[in-house]
Amino acid sequence: MSHFEIGEHDFLLDGEPFRVLSGAIHYFRVHPDHWADRIRKARLMGLNTIETYVAWNLHSPEPGSWDTSGRLDLARFLRTVADEGMYAIVRPGPYICAEFDNGGLPTWLFTDPGVGVRRGEQRYLDAVGTYLDRVDEIVRPLQIDQGGPVILMQVENEYGAYGDDGDYLRFLMDRMRAGGIEVPLTTVDQPRDLAKGSIPELHMTASFGSRSRERMATLRAHQTTGPLMSSEYWDGWFDSWGDYHHTTSAADSAADLDELLSLGASVNLYMFHGGTNFGLTSGANDRGVFKPIVTSYDYDAPLDEAGRPTEKYWAYRAVLAKHGEVPDEVPEDADPAPVDEVPLTGRLRFLDAVDAQPAYATRALPSFGELRHDAAILVHSTRLTLPEGGILTVGEVRDRVQIIVDGQCVGVLSREWAQTTWALPPVERELVLVVESMGRVNYGPRIGEDKGLIGGVRIDGVAVEGWSTRALSETDLGRVARSAAQGTAAAGGAIAGLTLAHARFEVDAISDRFLDTTGWGKGIAWVNGFCLGRYWSRPPQRTLYVPGPVLHAGTNELTILELDGAPVPVVRFVADADLGPLET
Repeated sequence: MSHFEIGEHDFLLDGEPFRVLSGAIHYFRVHPDHWADRIRKARLMGLNTIETYVAWNLHSPEPGSWDTSGRLDLARFLRTVADEGMYAIVRPGPYICAEFDNGGLPTWLFTDPGVGVRRGEQRYLDAVGTYLDRVDEIVRPLQIDQGGPVILMQVENEYGAYGDDGDYLRFLMDRMRAGGIEVPLTTVDQPRDLAKGSIPELHMTASFGSRSRERMATLRAHQTTGPLMSSEYWDGWFDSWGDYHHTTSAADSAADLDELLSLGASVNLYMFHGGTNFGLTSGANDRGVFKPIVTSYDYDAPLDEAGRPTEKYWAYRAVLAKHGEVPDEVPEDADPAPVDEVPLTGRLRFLDAVDAQPAYATRALPSFGELRHDAAILVHSTRLTLPEGGILTVGEVRDRVQIIVDGQCVGVLSREWAQTTWALPPVERELVLVVESMGRVNYGPRIGEDKGLIGGVRIDGVAVEGWSTRALSETDLGRVARSAAQGTAAAGGAIAGLTLAHARFEVDAISDRFLDTTGWGKGIAWVNGFCLGRYWSRPPQRTLYVPGPVLHAGTNELTILELDGAPVPVVRFVADADLGPLET
C-alpha cells in the first residue's frame, strides 16, 4: 500500500515529492461507458490524477434516498481511474457550484425555511452528516492507503465567497475523519477569499484562470508551508442562454499553465473534459439578471463535449512534456458523426398527455416548494369567464410561464425580462398557466430559492383562487414523452407549441451523434428514453450531444417536448457540434 501526505514544501507519495497533475471529469456529466476513454486521454495528455465533484442532489433526490446506479456509480468511476494507473481527488462539497442545478444541494433542503444551509444550523448539519457518511462509505476503501486511487478530498467549495463559519468547516472535516477518511483534506477559494474560506487544520488551494505568478504569491501569503496548488485552474468557461459561446486562447492558456508549473505548483485543470448537463441538471446564475446555463458543458476544455482532443489538448500536452514525461501514445482522430434526416411524425398535445398525472386542488396558486420541490414544470388550470378579458399580474415569475386561454397560448412571461403583467383576451371557460423551471441558481445568495409564480396571480387586481395543478418532475416528463409514440401521425407542417413530437430513425453502427436543433423553438429532447437536455432557439447552443451508448443497432426513437412551436418538423443529425457564435 502507498501513502500520500502533505510535506513541508511538497505533496509526498511514499515519502518522495510528488506533483499533482490533475484534470476534472465529473462522472455524472459523462456517460459511464465513456469514462474509461476520457480518463485514458487524460493520461495520454500527461496528467496523473482525475478530480471529480460529487452531486448530492443527484444521489439523494428525496430525503433518505441514495442512488449510485448508472452514471451515479462513483465507486465504479474511481475504480476506472485506478485501472488507468491514475490517482483521484474527490470533492463532495456538500456545495459544489459547478454551474449545476442548485449548486449540487438537494432542493428538499429548502422546503423548510428554517434550515440554514452552509452554516452550523442543526437540521442542515444532520442532513449533511448523513450525506458525508454515504460518500465516505464509498471513498473509504478506495483511498490510497487502502490500495485505491484517492489521494485528496476537499471540504466545502469556495466557501470564502459565501461565509466564514470556521466551526461549520470543522464539523465537515471532523465528520469526514470520523467516516474513515485519512487522506489530506483541502479547501479552495479565489485569491480574494482565501482569508475566510479555510481553517488552520485544512490545506488551502486556489482557484483562478490567469496571472498564475501573482495568484500563487497570494496563496503563499496565506498558506505559508506545504505545496502550492491551483485546484481549479480555469482553462475555459461555461455558456448561458442568450449569450455567446465562450472560448479562450489555447496559446495564452498554455503559456500561463507553463508559468504555474515553473513555480513548482500542482494543478487541477477545470475542466479537462466538461461533458454535458444531461437531463435538466444545468443551473443558473443571478446577479441582478437571471441567466440560465445551457445544456452543453463543453467549457472549451482540452477534450470537447464529445471527448475529442482540441487545440488546447495539444498545447497543454506540449507544456506538460516540458515539466515531465508524457506517453508516446496519442489519441486517435475521430471520424465525423453520421448525418441523417427523418420527419417528426407522431404528435400529441402536451396538455392532453399530462391529464393522466395526479392533480392537486388548492385555493391559492402554489409554488414549486409548496407543492412538489422536484418539479420541472407546473401546469395550473382554473375555470374562468372573462367576457371582456383583463390584466393578469403576478408577483414574480420564476422562471417562465406560458399563458393559455381556452386552449390557445396567448403570451409568455419571462423572469429574464422581469415581466409580471399580460393583457388577457376574453376568456370563455379556462385559464391555464404552464410554469417552467429553467435551472436553479448555483452561486450566490439566491441558492435554494423557490420556483413558480411567487405571490400568486391577480386579474384586474383581484386574486384568482381555485386552482388544479399538475406537477411534473424530470422523471414524469420522461414518462409523458414516451406516450408521444402513440400520438397522431402528421404528414408534415410546423409543430404547434406545447406539443410532444416523435420520430424513428435507423442506426447501423453505434457512434456519437449531434442533434441539430435549428428550426425548433424551446424544449427538451429524449433519445430512447434518455434525456439529452434542454434546447432553445436562443443562442448560443445549436446542437445536442447524443452519446453513442444510448443508441442501439436498428430502430431508435426520438421525442421532443416543444414548448413554443417549431417551424421545421424534422430531425437532423449533423457531422459536428455547433455550440454557437463566438465573442468578437
